[in-house]
Amino acid sequence: MASRRSVFWRIGIYAAVVATAFVVVAATGSLPSADEARDFGEGLGGFAAAAYVPLFVIANFLITWPILAGAGGLLFGTAAGAPLALVGVTLSALAQMWVARSLAGAHVGALLPRRTRALEEFLTRHGAVAVMESRIVPALPYGLVNYSAGLTRLRYRDMTLGTVVGAAPKVFAYTALGGSLTNLASPEAIVAVAVLVVLALVGVLFVRRQIVAERGAASA
Repeated sequence: MASRRSVFWRIGIYAAVVATAFVVVAATGSLPSADEARDFGEGLGGFAAAAYVPLFVIANFLITWPILAGAGGLLFGTAAGAPLALVGVTLSALAQMWVARSLAGAHVGALLPRRTRALEEFLTRHGAVAVMESRIVPALPYGLVNYSAGLTRLRYRDMTLGTVVGAAPKVFAYTALGGSLTNLASPEAIVAVAVLVVLALVGVLFVRRQIVAERGAASA
């Protein structure tokens, strides 16, 4: 059985590799422009929709998912792009969770620092509901939740259900914005911005409720 130290080494090496790749991509300006992405998708023809999801999952290890969802809207429009992007977000979550769990090995559930143990308890106690709520909280990176969940005993089923339900509104919004890049004053773009604003407000209210609940439990 691998020691905790060797597990931390594996996680550290993985994080360093991903961080290095991200820096290289950012420094070299490897991200395609909107026109380049559209031309690339058109060049793939009917294969574009089939290639989008696996490419989404691979790229999401380096590129934040809203950009990839926006690319889906740009390539396929909101109606077709949103479902594809939601599948990509969900499979990306499962892939990142699996990577973290594989790196942790037999030490799953015993690696998170004590001060973040509350996150583990929250995820394992509430399952899919906890994942769903984490997708709504503003400024909480999906990747952080995905990798952290892999270090807990959260079930893949709960990650799947929570992501599909919780991420759907944001996925729609970013896909709609991507499809409206040439006309951000369109009704579709305005609705997308309104959805993001409402979700941010709901997320803030949720965080406030959780803080009050935690303080009440601590005082009790």
